[in-house]
Amino acid sequence: MTLFKTLQLIHIAGGSTSILLGIIVLSLKKGDKRHKWLGNIYFYAMLIASIVAIPMSYLHPSYFLFIVAIFTIYMLLTGYRYLSKKKIQDVSYIDWLLTGSILVFGFAFIGFGIYHIVQQDYFGIVLLVFGSICLLFAKKDYENFKGKSNIKNYWLTGHIQRMMGSYIASTTAFLVVNNTVIPNIIAWLIPTFLIAPLITRWSKQHEIKK
Repeated sequence: MTLFKTLQLIHIAGGSTSILLGIIVLSLKKGDKRHKWLGNIYFYAMLIASIVAIPMSYLHPSYFLFIVAIFTIYMLLTGYRYLSKKKIQDVSYIDWLLTGSILVFGFAFIGFGIYHIVQQDYFGIVLLVFGSICLLFAKKDYENFKGKSNIKNYWLTGHIQRMMGSYIASTTAFLVVNNTVIPNIIAWLIPTFLIAPLITRWSKQHEIKK
């Protein structure tokens, strides 16, 4: 069995597990034991799937796989870490490193997106959307870490937003890989436009204003 095939099997196993568990976790009451237990399994399954996707995207060059992997890893790690960021003093250099990394990737995605559009390759629209989302979350990190957020429990809303963001990435990957009906660019963007309103709704339900 080749290295790529081995990584692919790990990726499929982790991705499939997380997609199925994600549906269950989203339906559970936030913070109860089942939510935490299944949420941890979701986190590690998705993280493993995303990490192995990076060498896969190199072995068989793929913009798609690389973008989704980077985006998902950031969402997972920040979503997990936000639960322990209940005050400004809890923010560490690792958190700033993650924010700086996604800021760089955000600008890179936007740059490549503009280049592709100029070349009349409308996959560039996808790059622009994901790049813009990366910059938006980097801005949110900065506001939260510097105490500039107007939300008292930003650690909770941050967790909700990032974990659901990782689920958007996983469902996007699944849809794009298995899509044989709708235009590819629509397959890329459907999960974002369907799930993003839920992120806004649930964030509003749980947030406490200062």
